[in-house]
Amino acid sequence: MFRRPPPTPAPHVRAMRPYQPGKPIAEVERELGIYDIVKLASNENALGPSPAAVEAIRRASDSVNLYPEGSCHDLRSALASHLGVSADALVFGAGSDEIIHLLGLALLEPGDEVIQGDPTFSRYEAAAVLAQAPCVLIGLRDWRHDMEAIRQAVTPRTRMFFIANPNNPTGSYVTRSEMDAFLGSLPDRCIVCMDEAYFEFVDAPDYPDSFRYIGMGANVVVLRTFSKIHGLAGLRIGYAVARPEIVAAIEQVREPFNVNHLAQVAALAALSDAQHVSRSRDAVTSGRAKMTDALNALGLTVWPSQANFVWVDVHRSGRTVFEALLRRGVIVRTGDAFGADTFLRITVGTPEQNDRLIEALKGVLAT
Repeated sequence: MFRRPPPTPAPHVRAMRPYQPGKPIAEVERELGIYDIVKLASNENALGPSPAAVEAIRRASDSVNLYPEGSCHDLRSALASHLGVSADALVFGAGSDEIIHLLGLALLEPGDEVIQGDPTFSRYEAAAVLAQAPCVLIGLRDWRHDMEAIRQAVTPRTRMFFIANPNNPTGSYVTRSEMDAFLGSLPDRCIVCMDEAYFEFVDAPDYPDSFRYIGMGANVVVLRTFSKIHGLAGLRIGYAVARPEIVAAIEQVREPFNVNHLAQVAALAALSDAQHVSRSRDAVTSGRAKMTDALNALGLTVWPSQANFVWVDVHRSGRTVFEALLRRGVIVRTGDAFGADTFLRITVGTPEQNDRLIEALKGVLAT
């Protein structure tokens, strides 16, 4: 009696490409029946979260029956002091990817244009599509953002740019001089969103100081996260720094209580654990160098990375290598998700995990 044809998504939603996450450990266990699995697919912190954050979660766990504080007051105050910015220059999200979504809701109109590199993090394009704003993809040059080509793509309709710095999946970065020149060339209506999810792992001396641009009055939004260096990916908490006027626009579309209570207390505790941050950074910078050398010694090509992962050309089907590594209990990320069929993206893990990867890869390449 009540049978009806199912509703169909709006045309612009049908055109979206669903996000493809890295393969979880539990799924590999179910599919292949193997255990003792090393996951180097999702750029997670191999050292885990700060012990201080874990203890904060334990102490706060008996209050999860209460709604969280919507303003993230305590975390906001501490983070503003830590970063040297005003409290009204901060906005928090359930991961920085929620803030990407909110930027589209708050600041894009149908017909606006968004420009991004290609390949890069897929949620930028999703934010544009949901706002019915065409997304212009500018191919990377030697796996780096081509800032001059991006500048030349600007039209009167251009409203927003997304620049992952360092870029995911390639680990490359935009230099200070490149960013200075780029920002100085833009029309006033343009907003530049700089996704710095991996900035804590950067050791390049010419990496730009994004907060300086905000202080100079530029329409720059800096996205950062507690998922990577702080190891809180499972709690979903990120933030953005921008001029208060931009933050106010994002706050208008932010859902109430979007950041849960445990995420807030864990992030606050993690922020004060400088030793864990230092250990995590040191583990990545040393592991990244050793992994790069080991992969090059296998005859593979590794691009310079400023993130907690490496982008490597295996010179054969990346999907085939990925599946063979799975059977050896090592999960990596295939490059075909980014349009690079012979590439893998490999997270830097612990020394033991990295050694396990290299030994497994030797066996795969020998077959």
